[in-house]
Amino acid sequence: MKNSSKKENHPESSVLSEEQEMVEVKAIKEKLSEMHSDIKKLMEFTRRLRFEAALESSRKEYSNAILSHLFEDIDTGLERNMIKKCPEKQKCTSAFTALLQQNAELITKNRVDETSISDNRKKLEELRCIAPYSKCEKCFSEVSSLLVKQVNLMRSMRIYADNQEQKPDISALKTAVVMSEILEPVSNPQRLEILRAVAFEMKSFSAFSELTGLRGGNLLFHLQKLMDSGLILQQHERGDYMITEKGFRILQGLNEIYSSLQSSPLQNSSKQDSAENSLQKRQENPELTI
Repeated sequence: MKNSSKKENHPESSVLSEEQEMVEVKAIKEKLSEMHSDIKKLMEFTRRLRFEAALESSRKEYSNAILSHLFEDIDTGLERNMIKKCPEKQKCTSAFTALLQQNAELITKNRVDETSISDNRKKLEELRCIAPYSKCEKCFSEVSSLLVKQVNLMRSMRIYADNQEQKPDISALKTAVVMSEILEPVSNPQRLEILRAVAFEMKSFSAFSELTGLRGGNLLFHLQKLMDSGLILQQHERGDYMITEKGFRILQGLNEIYSSLQSSPLQNSSKQDSAENSLQKRQENPELTI
């Protein structure tokens, strides 16, 4: 009887052993799955770190290349467009270069805050306030233009944004006045060249004739147009011409608009060359245009 009982209990023991093995196998599989998931996460994290490191390295190389170009742009712009004969030129060049280089170096940062840009603008205005001569405005105009180009480049790189991103209120803009008093007088290339020529010094009729290629009545027509619009005035009959405050402000506004549209100082000057070639053709074949 005892032997018979032991034989009957043996199958149950075998079933329990198989179930235990299955449980252990399942636990091992779950552990392996967890290990696989951890290894996968570790590999993804490592790849991300490598990618971010490579991206940061590329960004630094790119930023340094742009910074080098900006420094060259500063030297070229100041040398080309500042007043040539001035006793303060060397001193001003050093001050302008230091300010513009300090602003340009912000481009190496991941994020540029508005305070940094605002501080540099204030420094430029402080220098403007102590400028000794009226002709200094030409130099400050060039520095402002270079500063605007740098800020616009930072915007295009998405490392700087300021409150100007908000939509301005343009409801007060009067179309007819803007067209007749601002846009129409400077819409002609010869008139714009005339306005540029008298920005910082007076010019004679013969000087305008040489500049634009226009003669007699054709040139007089454009000069009269600018005088009627209040952009220039003539000292006296047959006297030299000079720019008015209104004309100078319009010219400054155009310069700021032009600078703001330059998305990057790295772009070539093909558009400018094209415009100059077009103007040259007009000068070679002057026509009376309104």
